[in-house]
Amino acid sequence: MGKEEEVIINRKVVAVGGPQYTSIWEPPSRVPVMDVIIDLSIAYIVYMGDMPEDEVSTFPFHLNMLQKVFDSHTAAGSLLCSYKRSFNGFAARLTKEEAQILSRMEGVVSVFRNRKKKLHTTRSWDFIGFPQKVKRSTVESDIIIGMLDSGIWPESSSFDDKGFGPPPFKWKGTCEVSSNFTCNNKIIGAKHYQTVGDYGKSDFKSPRDSYGHGTHTASTAAGAAVGKASLSGLGHGTARGGVPSARLAVYKVCWPDCYDVDILAAFDDAIADGVDIISLSVGGFDPDNYFTNSIAIGAFHAVRKGILTSVSAGNRGPGLASVANFAPWALSVAASTIDRQFFTNIQLGDQKIYEGISVDIFDLNNRTFPLIYGGDAPNRTKGVDELSSRYCEKDSLDQNLVKGKIVLCDGFSYSFGEEAFRAGAAGAIFQGRLAGEVVDSFPLPATYLSVKHATKIYMYMNSTRNPIASIWKSREEKNRVAPYIPTFSSRGPNPVSPNILKPDLAAPGAQILAAWSPIAPISFVRGDKRREAYNIITGTSMACPHASAAATYVKSFHPTWSPAAIKSSLMTTGKSLIPMEDYLIP
Repeated sequence: MGKEEEVIINRKVVAVGGPQYTSIWEPPSRVPVMDVIIDLSIAYIVYMGDMPEDEVSTFPFHLNMLQKVFDSHTAAGSLLCSYKRSFNGFAARLTKEEAQILSRMEGVVSVFRNRKKKLHTTRSWDFIGFPQKVKRSTVESDIIIGMLDSGIWPESSSFDDKGFGPPPFKWKGTCEVSSNFTCNNKIIGAKHYQTVGDYGKSDFKSPRDSYGHGTHTASTAAGAAVGKASLSGLGHGTARGGVPSARLAVYKVCWPDCYDVDILAAFDDAIADGVDIISLSVGGFDPDNYFTNSIAIGAFHAVRKGILTSVSAGNRGPGLASVANFAPWALSVAASTIDRQFFTNIQLGDQKIYEGISVDIFDLNNRTFPLIYGGDAPNRTKGVDELSSRYCEKDSLDQNLVKGKIVLCDGFSYSFGEEAFRAGAAGAIFQGRLAGEVVDSFPLPATYLSVKHATKIYMYMNSTRNPIASIWKSREEKNRVAPYIPTFSSRGPNPVSPNILKPDLAAPGAQILAAWSPIAPISFVRGDKRREAYNIITGTSMACPHASAAATYVKSFHPTWSPAAIKSSLMTTGKSLIPMEDYLIP
């Protein structure tokens, strides 16, 4: 289905009860994939700039605008959400023609379709020279970080409020207390938003995190120090956030999909609640201007209130102009590596061993399994041929042929090995030109090999009557060439304003150990029964909270500094990194 034309209005407008606004923006010319997907519902966002200066309630005015398009009863039913705390606007269910009518009304800056965005998915702080005993400001506990993500698991040891006093007086937010969720003096506020879409079977209708991502980012930014943390022994050490004394305000906008209407509602609340820093590891790729970008709009109104928004750059690198979040007034964060990497070997029946990469906590105890090539196991009941099954994509493998065997797949599975897992494989081997810093967890024993080594395994399979292999548990080694910018991290230039360079800086985003939701599969694959309190994942989603914490640290010593000053201090004191696009596994 093709993308419908957006309704975009770029003109001088008059805010309701407020001053004029003139457009200063110009139209524009895998790790989890962060594409923007047009929702099939007909939810539109009507953006109207700043709140009126006379502080009148905007809700009746929004309803009145809709009544000029519908009758009174239909107007009330159409209105989904009214933004009325930090900026002016609303969301409503409209036809394309109705959206066009609203876009021509006085005071309307833009009208755009509600899009669906996705989440951009220990040692890192020490590696960047930020030790646990670094000098701390006494006002760090007065700083509040607003986390817009998939929620939080409040019982995690990373969010223990021991030693915390009551929230600072400036805090105006609330906590959605329910039978299965409560806040404390560390997590001082929590809300959830779901205006469109349906709840999943595992979703909590509360700020509680059933996905893991939000818990991970929150603990990276401000988690307490927790000793002996690991993912089943991998990454063993003390897990901690950059500013462990800071407070957290949680705004659950992802289920794991994240809609514009909810992102804007969370910004509206976070700004009014009194947060000091906003951290958002969410994005899409909006190839249009800032008027129709929910994150750009929210960050714009945040910076006008003295609040810096830190956003993930995206995981679509290394192509040019692949950066997802590029608003000039936000801090766009790319990913860099740390001095830790994980290797997962495979041993063949002829005793030869080949080194690959993954985060594999399965221990097969040297047990061997038959090998099969994905191209030799097409799912013909689904009309799949050998040319498709070789890549082990969704529904491509014949379960009767693959079950109980280690399957060799061409290329890399962006579905985290889900198809091999579905087909009952005992393990999986992926191959291709992938930089050595990209490491994933799979729902079954698996490793990623260079084409050179995978070819040798293929030759072994063709020359042996009963080829067998065993996949070893991952081991941890020092990455001596870190830090560098990994290939997956999105690059600039800014696709809307090329003269404004983006991303702004890079922070650790590869193989980061942090707290996890104990009900979420560590591989992101449904059916993976493994549950852990801490997980190791990679992406600019992990880099963003590092930068958010650094910004919080600066603000704790310089509480009167503007967002621009904090952003400048981080950018001008960082170290230069080098791209490592040609760094390959052996």
